[in-house]
Amino acid sequence: MSVRSGKILALAGENFANKSTKELASLFSITLENGMHGIGFSPYLENQSPGDIITEEQIRRRMELIKPYVKWVRTFSCTDGNEHIPRIAREYGIKTLVGAWLGTDDKINAQEIKNLIKIAKDGHADIVAVGNEVMYRGDLSEIELIDIIKSVKNALPEIPVGYVDAYYEFEKRPKITEVCDVILANCYPFWEGCHIDYSLVYMKDMYQRALRAGKGKKVIISEAGWPSKGQVFHGAQPSYENAMRYFINTQFWSKEDGIDIFYFSSFDEPWKIGAEGDVGAYWGLWDKNETLKY
Repeated sequence: MSVRSGKILALAGENFANKSTKELASLFSITLENGMHGIGFSPYLENQSPGDIITEEQIRRRMELIKPYVKWVRTFSCTDGNEHIPRIAREYGIKTLVGAWLGTDDKINAQEIKNLIKIAKDGHADIVAVGNEVMYRGDLSEIELIDIIKSVKNALPEIPVGYVDAYYEFEKRPKITEVCDVILANCYPFWEGCHIDYSLVYMKDMYQRALRAGKGKKVIISEAGWPSKGQVFHGAQPSYENAMRYFINTQFWSKEDGIDIFYFSSFDEPWKIGAEGDVGAYWGLWDKNETLKY
């Protein structure tokens, strides 16, 4: 065990209330330098949003920043330039969880799936995710989603195929859970109004519920994070200090118990202000200008 790992083991899990922001930032830096399993890759610049074309140059610039700290990246779409992310990640020696974004537009869905299959057949996907929170949003029926998942499994028999949604959706929808090779569960104590002091225990319970629903299938936490700024959500308080606490505890748990977690997210995303309120723009470890926040 390294000295840094030992320091994390000594401090993780303790009450951070008595630590200064400077002390938390120091421990955050140690934790980050020790590396993490994976991270959600945020490609959009300040003046961009989904639907805009992203360039290989901006992907490479951001990949350079996260490369020292991650083994995996997760992508969310296979169109509008996002299809280049897995190939570029592989060039940097990073494994990929490649996602196709499914919504209400059948034409776009078809292109997403076509590109997803091509990316995987080209050797740039280690795991594929067919849709993200489609059931949560109600964009497709359960039968429609299952049919798409089955079509991807038939096309990619050698690659694990899953679907991303909130952990409890895998309890509510056993037919979807059954068709997945791997359970990709989003776990957000923040969005359930959990106080930061209880957030790690709460996330562990979310994970266990997904495990039980999966009946022996591997569960990967596809999203977990805490915002650094924005409005309070019930008992959950966004702040720099709480975001650091959550990151440190999450990474300690990931290493201690061997849990595969994709932290959300790499970079702040200003376009999300409209969809999630002001808090939506501040989930990144790096800010919108690509500067490490903590």
